[in-house]
Amino acid sequence: MQPQDALVLQDLQHDYANLRAVDGVSLSIKAGEVVCLVGPSGCGKSTVLRLAAGLEPLQKGRVAMRGSVVGDPERRVRVPPEQRHIGLVFQDFALFPHLTVGANVAFGVSHLPAAARMTRVQETLRQVNMEAYVDAYPHALSGGQQQRVALARALAPEPSVLLLDEPFSGLDERLREQVRDDTLGLLRRNGTAALLVTHDPEEALFMADRLYLMRNGRIVQSGPPQELYFRPVDRFVAEFFSRVNEMQGVVRAGWIESPLGRLPAGDWQEGARVIIAFRPEAATLLSAGAAADGAQALTAIVQDTHFLGTGWVVHVLARDLDGAEVELAVRLAGRPPQAGQSVRVQVPPEALFLFAET
Repeated sequence: MQPQDALVLQDLQHDYANLRAVDGVSLSIKAGEVVCLVGPSGCGKSTVLRLAAGLEPLQKGRVAMRGSVVGDPERRVRVPPEQRHIGLVFQDFALFPHLTVGANVAFGVSHLPAAARMTRVQETLRQVNMEAYVDAYPHALSGGQQQRVALARALAPEPSVLLLDEPFSGLDERLREQVRDDTLGLLRRNGTAALLVTHDPEEALFMADRLYLMRNGRIVQSGPPQELYFRPVDRFVAEFFSRVNEMQGVVRAGWIESPLGRLPAGDWQEGARVIIAFRPEAATLLSAGAAADGAQALTAIVQDTHFLGTGWVVHVLARDLDGAEVELAVRLAGRPPQAGQSVRVQVPPEALFLFAET
């Protein structure tokens, strides 16, 4: 634990009856850093956030904020949520319906003198572009506006760390993108440390300085977004962030024989069966007679194409190592080939993932 760490969770464990919801989770957040805890629904990520906030009694492990322990059942330390200097934003916004926007934001700074409290309310609402709604009630606001007010209320006390649990999932897609962008910009400008819980891989990649990917109560891989995307430790990590194409391979005489040609076997043992995977955007399509420029390539037939506005998705049919047909997806920025056309699918070696066949 470093003195600059806004939040440190060490070996958290939590059970609900006979279910191990959190199993040895450790993470840290430095001052000004945005960390995303991401994973499929039910993996335990929201429980981790609630343990950090003190909303759930800590059964095992330790929670520290700014170098001070706020939760440690072995030492009988349990600082209540209101004394942890945190901000909380939830999916349902949890605004007080009987209070105006200004009164909602002022709720967290009630310890300030009246003049200073009003100044802080106005400053925080200005940051989220909601100063004109200070006298409005939550029911009169749109979902995006309510989310901005909830964010302002959480930021008004200038918390050491902001905890956000699926804060954008209740918004429609276009509004979600806008509010998400604005929120990240605000966190950057304020230098606020934040832990964001989300099940949305695109949101996690966009928001995070660092990611922690959970599965079945455990951290599977952590690091910068690019590391998890381009260097996944297993198939689950690779497939969580986007579709991946998969083909068979087998190690023979120091090489991996595959539909893409021979690949260096590295540490793979003789006879090992390997899954060779790559993301759709990592591949390019060449005409059937074109050279592959030294990259791995295979012959395929175009099945269909789909326009996405920013490009195309092309589905092609190829042969796997055992001769079985396998469908692959390729994302292209330019004009796609026609259905039925024979093409070469080229993939740079560095874009290939190799996993053990299970």
